[in-house]
Amino acid sequence: MDKNKQQTIDPGLYLVSTPIGNMEDITYRALNVLKKSDIILCEDTRRSGKLLSYFKIKKKLLPYHKFNEKKITNKVITYIKKNKIISLISDAGTPTISDPGMILVNKCIELNLNVHPIPGASAVTSAVSVSGFSDQYLFYGFLPKQEKELGNVLKNLCNFDYSMVFFIPAPKINFYISNFKKYFFERKIVIAKEMTKIYEEFIRGKISSIGSLSENIKGELTIILSPKMKEKNIKKEISESVRIEIKKMLNKYSHKDVVEFISKKENLPKKLVYNFCLTWKK
Repeated sequence: MDKNKQQTIDPGLYLVSTPIGNMEDITYRALNVLKKSDIILCEDTRRSGKLLSYFKIKKKLLPYHKFNEKKITNKVITYIKKNKIISLISDAGTPTISDPGMILVNKCIELNLNVHPIPGASAVTSAVSVSGFSDQYLFYGFLPKQEKELGNVLKNLCNFDYSMVFFIPAPKINFYISNFKKYFFERKIVIAKEMTKIYEEFIRGKISSIGSLSENIKGELTIILSPKMKEKNIKKEISESVRIEIKKMLNKYSHKDVVEFISKKENLPKKLVYNFCLTWKK
């Protein structure tokens, strides 16, 4: 890199993307901005301290997270008005993307203060790029934790014919998969785990057939759902005779086996059969 051609770093707010796992994924520009920052805002000073220590950067770290961002925003604005260079980093990836920072960004915009993106690693685009699904995608972020609210969100989202990306806490993955089966039964899924790290893994399959994952998984998972699977000449209702047949079969066979058999035999959507089985079992 020609040091004489480096971009001038003026006072203002810099949203600096950091690695989502592998330290080598940070950019030269991100390191340059961090080295020249007067203050670095971060979610967790211990975690960010390890990042800065790895690259031998010694700068003042100021906690900035969802519990204090409203309180501390005006203080940060004062620093920027005093011509300070302020960087905002999250624990991993790009700030404000399912992470704190939007309050501060909007305040800067309101006051006509400079805000600069320093692009870099992103779990969203990384996962979509290897999913094999359409690059026309809808990014939602973290889903609701309560089942009723989650159901309302998924019921709305299932009408969109795009790939979909979610962030999910690993210990809750089986809870969300069971709900995906109610609304996205015919779609495919990719579960991205430990991306860019030593134990990187991509779990792929149909939502209808994917099983439970280990309860020992830690961290956050990036989930990608495929667009709707195209269905041709498929019935939209279950006849009374087929309903009776399903009820009899559920006394002998598993939920999954009944769905597979009936959907093929009667040319019915798996989701329709699945939801009927679920209602009948309850």
